Amino acid sequence: MSEPNKVQAHWAETQRLTYIMIGIWAFFSFFIHMFAPALNNIKILGFPLGFYMAAQGSLIVFVAQLFWFSGAQDKVDRKYGMAEDD
Repeated sequence: MSEPNKVQAHWAETQRLTYIMIGIWAFFSFFIHMFAPALNNIKILGFPLGFYMAAQGSLIVFVAQLFWFSGAQDKVDRKYGMAEDD
């Protein structure tokens, strides 16, 4: 694969991964919180589920998302020979 094609393919995969990450972020930032009042009817350990998702659940997902993104981007970088050396 020529260098310009390699760069274009790397960028296409990076963009796809970024759009997936933005979609997950938007879902847990906005859509879950829109349904918080309806989720408050469900109780977990005495706390309403909507409260839990707003206060803790989204933050847990964001941290997990960061680790997943880092690993996925590293795989893309290594696939196209653009990874940073350890």
